[in-house]
Amino acid sequence: MTPHLLVVTAALFLSALSPPAGPSPAEPSPAGTPSSVSSSAGPPLVVPADLRAVPVSFGGSEGLPLHGTVLSPIAARPGRPGVVLVHGAGTGTPRTKLLTEAVEFARQGLSVLIYDKRSKGYSLFERSYARLAGDALGAVTALRSQPGVDPAKVGLWGLSEGGWVAPLAASRSRDVAFVIVVGANSGPPLRQQTWAVAAGLRKAGVSGSLVDRAEPHMYRMIADGGLFPEPYYDPRPVIAALRRPVLGIWGVHDLLTPPEESPRGFAEALEKGGNRHYTFRFFADADHAAHRTPDGGVTRLPELAPGYAALVGTWVHGVTAGEPPGTRWSGPDPVQDAPTVPMDPPAGWESSNVQLAALTLLVVAFAAYPVVALVRRLRGRSRTPVTRAARLLSAGGLTAVLGSFCYLTYLLMTGGKLATTGPVLAGRPLVWLALQALAVASVVAVVLTALAWRRNAASVPAGERVRLGLLLCGGLVFVPWSLYWGLLLP
Repeated sequence: MTPHLLVVTAALFLSALSPPAGPSPAEPSPAGTPSSVSSSAGPPLVVPADLRAVPVSFGGSEGLPLHGTVLSPIAARPGRPGVVLVHGAGTGTPRTKLLTEAVEFARQGLSVLIYDKRSKGYSLFERSYARLAGDALGAVTALRSQPGVDPAKVGLWGLSEGGWVAPLAASRSRDVAFVIVVGANSGPPLRQQTWAVAAGLRKAGVSGSLVDRAEPHMYRMIADGGLFPEPYYDPRPVIAALRRPVLGIWGVHDLLTPPEESPRGFAEALEKGGNRHYTFRFFADADHAAHRTPDGGVTRLPELAPGYAALVGTWVHGVTAGEPPGTRWSGPDPVQDAPTVPMDPPAGWESSNVQLAALTLLVVAFAAYPVVALVRRLRGRSRTPVTRAARLLSAGGLTAVLGSFCYLTYLLMTGGKLATTGPVLAGRPLVWLALQALAVASVVAVVLTALAWRRNAASVPAGERVRLGLLLCGGLVFVPWSLYWGLLLP
């Protein structure tokens, strides 16, 4: 993958990044007053008066220093359970991102550790769930050593990406007593992300080749180019290896995780491994993070879904008291409008390098025609074109190629939850319809240009033959290229 395509496509993921977080040293406040723990990632971390906040530092994977805060009830009993909260995707996410969950869980009688996610070794181009699992286990070790926490009762909670990390960490250590996942996926990351963006497009009223071909092909190209870390990670063997009780929580209106398929995949993997101690709960009017949502998952409110925190507290106290639950599903049926689609690595002929070569050829072939004409005019050697269709092929083809790539990039950046497509007509965004019209016109222009050259072959100078030959070569490549990307399909 060349740096040029890396630079262009990297913009797809910029909107997903969070600002980096730093260490948060502070001392706990006296009982009865709000505790304030300073954090370089933002304003001081202030917790309610009924909780105590204690800063902690620990080593993550490869010895990376990480910093967090343990929240506990002031009147907590000794021998209490503890839980480490593992972030979703994003580099350097501050601990405050999970403060709402930490406060509510602590009020259930738990000690809760939240920490600033690493930025070193985690970026758009580099990501390792094994490394993140090591960070989570470092946090488990830190929480197990806290006064009043029973080290045999500490587990992991993972949100979204953390739903891949927490089971992996638990499968590697006997120190993890239980696993809780929220909005977790039982399929590969690339398959989930492609589904999420397609769901956003469909929610905006889009159908046809843009959703069925262009969007998944764009993601496969990105992954093949190394711009989507861990695209084909398979969590099912890890889930099957879990020997600890599992609590799975999904919002009914999850627009980022397929809420029907993911729980089934978790259950199948757990059953395959012989683990029947799992509880799955679906919450009404809740989004990807099990927060309340007023509009079907598009907007996330600050409050957790009613009953969510109480379920976590009751379940954790039960399993750590030696009462692992049997298999149990409850809650309303989740809403998933379309199934996910398998995302296999591209074949050699559709790899990112081949796509880049085709893109380069098309741009050069279509742009060279007017550039040569301009140079001739500046030198006073203008010629009458063999056919005006050549101009249409050059302008239309170049606009269709660059325009479709830019529009797809824009859609992938805005496609989560609710895509910003612009006006939609008959299931097609007007921009996409215009690009499709240009593609059809360009294909017609290929035929007309070839026929005109054949009729006037004897009178076409050698230099003009080279220019027309390059243009027609681009036109011939443009036809299968447009079919592949859906520009010539309904």
